[in-house]
Amino acid sequence: MPQSDLGLIAAWILDGKGGGQEIGWDEVDAWSPAAGVLWTHLDYSAGPAQEWLQQRSGLDPMVSEGLLAEETRPRSIFIGGGLLVTLRGVNMNPGSDPEDMVAIRLWSDGQRIVSTRKRRLLTATDMACALREGHGPQTAGQFLASIADMMMERMADVIDSIDDTVDDLETQVLTQQSHQLRPRIADLRREAIGLRRYLAPQREALARLHIETVDWLSDVDRIRLREVADRAMRYIEDLDSARERAVVTQEELMSRISEQMDRRMYLLSIIAAIFLPLGFLTGLLGVNVGGIPGASYPGAFLLFIFLLVCVVMLQITIFKWKRWM
Repeated sequence: MPQSDLGLIAAWILDGKGGGQEIGWDEVDAWSPAAGVLWTHLDYSAGPAQEWLQQRSGLDPMVSEGLLAEETRPRSIFIGGGLLVTLRGVNMNPGSDPEDMVAIRLWSDGQRIVSTRKRRLLTATDMACALREGHGPQTAGQFLASIADMMMERMADVIDSIDDTVDDLETQVLTQQSHQLRPRIADLRREAIGLRRYLAPQREALARLHIETVDWLSDVDRIRLREVADRAMRYIEDLDSARERAVVTQEELMSRISEQMDRRMYLLSIIAAIFLPLGFLTGLLGVNVGGIPGASYPGAFLLFIFLLVCVVMLQITIFKWKRWM
């Protein structure tokens, strides 16, 4: 049976040189600190993973509860002799929205690392590939800084895509039809709001990490974490800017729609004003009673048409004099 079916997605013993040895459940249970830093990556929704975390891992119950939490926001706290960190990355799984972010829960005491997730997280796959190729993290501190850096790096393309979309909407707002742009603007604002919702607390969690007083975080690790936190802040500012630009674009679009409606209503008003006296005259002469002028004169119809044309010309002259046209 595949290890993933038992809740174990990946397990590695770091060799301290950028590589490591991939292991299974038996080696995880038999691990000791002398073997090297252990990384255990689990699917917390699987029964064997839950059983291991709660009964065989030796973790503090509060740590196990944090690693198994169904819903949680980005955070970092010192607990159980180590750091419990929750981070969120963009959802790059096929058919998913990027703002539907995927969470990873991670705990480390410097000697072992336990991470959990429910939905597939490409950052963990990238980390396993880096270890397999021999250029992965060498310590638990480097692992934490690297995983945070990788998750933030994957957000770059999504943030850039949002900026490009805003630029495209700003250029199209004067040429495209409103029914084409309005849903795009709404989707863009929803995506920006969804990403910012988790980026703000994530930035706070990362900022707190680099000031935590844990001996297994080196100065270099703290500097990397601070840089990741600064990058998260820049992404938040970019999202705020994109959202504000989207609001301005939407206001411009609504103004354009309002102008179009005003022009159409104005044209209809002019037409109605022209046909109002014409309708009055035709209605008056169409009354089916005796004494209608011209009823017995053969050229009366042509004279009446000429009269209507004169009325229209007079109206147009008055409208132009009043500058209504």
